[in-house]
Amino acid sequence: MQFFTRRPSVVARHGMVATSETQAAMAGLRVLMEGGNAVDAAVATSSVLCVTEPMSTGIGGDMFALIWSAKDRKVYALNGSGAAGEAASLQQLKEEGLKEIPIESAYAVTVPGIVDGWHAILKRHGSMSLSKLLRPAIDYARDGFVVQGVIARSWNANAAKLARYPSGSELLLNGRAPRPGEVMRLPELARTLKDISRGGPKAFYRGNTGRKIANYVQERGGWLDTSDLSSHRSTWDEPIST
Repeated sequence: MQFFTRRPSVVARHGMVATSETQAAMAGLRVLMEGGNAVDAAVATSSVLCVTEPMSTGIGGDMFALIWSAKDRKVYALNGSGAAGEAASLQQLKEEGLKEIPIESAYAVTVPGIVDGWHAILKRHGSMSLSKLLRPAIDYARDGFVVQGVIARSWNANAAKLARYPSGSELLLNGRAPRPGEVMRLPELARTLKDISRGGPKAFYRGNTGRKIANYVQERGGWLDTSDLSSHRSTWDEPIST
């Protein structure tokens, strides 16, 4: 089957970055131009997406990776997802008359796996430090980034939900979603990313951020505890294949 389009295919000799947001793609491309490998570029790109496209991803979420090693001629699979709190109780949900976990409830919150996932893939397959690779994301969060059109529309679609929660206002600009072309700054996220760049996953899971996450979830009736965060580890699994 042939597909004709006026938009030409992108080709390159020394690698490329494909993502949904231009500033994130540029961060990954810079890493490649500085001599980093594909894993380094992926971490840089992922961390910038956590800033510039927060309605799709974030450091409160998970990550999964399939990594092809040309040296080993093998695909490695990383499961960077977090588990539910150890205190999770199916019986409690039934007693509350729930047939499924409400998506916006504290019960739905699991351990964020992405930070340890970044650390795990860099440790095994990367060539640059997490501290270096987080710099673009920190700069964008602290100094500001230009909000893209499609992202602005998705952001606006979630504005009412953000306004319902105490920390949601940090992701709004003067009480509303940022518009296309506006510059958005996320100083609290910048500080959190800076802590991670200095102290690694330990600073996130066992530090002030981890305590804040656990405390907030418990205040809202959820199960997540500081021990759930401090014990989290990514796992290397056998990839599915045919």
